[in-house]
Amino acid sequence: MSVTMNTPVVRIQRRKPSGLARGRRNEALALVIPTLIPILMLSVIPLLIGVGTAFTDSRLARNHETSFVGLDNFVNLGSDVQFWQSFGIGMIWSVSVTALQLVGGLGLALLLNTDLRFRGLTRVLALVPWAMPPVVVAVMWTMIYSPTNGPLNWLIETLGGPSNTTWLGNFSLALPAVILVGVWVGMPQNTVVLLAGLQQVPDELLEAASVDGAGTWRRFTSVTLPALRPVMFSIASLSFIWNFNSFGIIYVMTEGGPGGRTMLPMLFTYIEAFKSRNTGAAAAMGDVIVLFLIAIFAAALWWQLRSEKGIR
Repeated sequence: MSVTMNTPVVRIQRRKPSGLARGRRNEALALVIPTLIPILMLSVIPLLIGVGTAFTDSRLARNHETSFVGLDNFVNLGSDVQFWQSFGIGMIWSVSVTALQLVGGLGLALLLNTDLRFRGLTRVLALVPWAMPPVVVAVMWTMIYSPTNGPLNWLIETLGGPSNTTWLGNFSLALPAVILVGVWVGMPQNTVVLLAGLQQVPDELLEAASVDGAGTWRRFTSVTLPALRPVMFSIASLSFIWNFNSFGIIYVMTEGGPGGRTMLPMLFTYIEAFKSRNTGAAAAMGDVIVLFLIAIFAAALWWQLRSEKGIR
């Protein structure tokens, strides 16, 4: 004998958004759209145009009929020794500048986080390089590096060293010289971010470590540094991307010379586009650079998320 039970069917009706909810949603869209329009016009659309140009034989020439060439620009780029040499120089530049900016910025942030006399004025002065336009910085350092009347050579000669050193014209010294300028320009940005991170480290942890007998170095390595690790990782990742895209300082100081020793990828792409007038090949170079930086950023983000899960 079977018993059949009729189970009532419960129908869930979705409530339509009220007039107040719709009004708030419309207000949110009204606030977001003005922000999205400049991003769309100045970033997304030019990026798409650049991607499309990489598949053409576009040139900056009168009466040139642009045609679709498929992957020819990328195939030719694979055997372009000069571009890949600039890519290697860009890696040396980016890694060196980013690492030195991080170390120098951390040291300066630790100094500015103490009860330093005239601390407010010191913090303002530390930001001066960051506030200066890149062209002004490049011209100023070119004068400092001047082999004839530059203050750097004068100081070295006064101390008994060699005189008339051609810093920006020497094959061995040009890249270290511009790396020093890159560190000087970008270190204040790292300092500001790391100083904000230092001020978020709980004083209770430092006091507890001090009570347990930990010295200054032990407190730094066991308490301060682990607390700063996410901030350091974030600013290092962003600094690497910014440094790899550097253009203005190198262009004004050396224009990639001598002999291509300071030729960064972005500068090489600029020369290909506006001096060789081969915009199709330059667009392909830009696409490769963008893909490389996206891969670096994705790997860094994955590593950070994995580290946070491990800590938890």
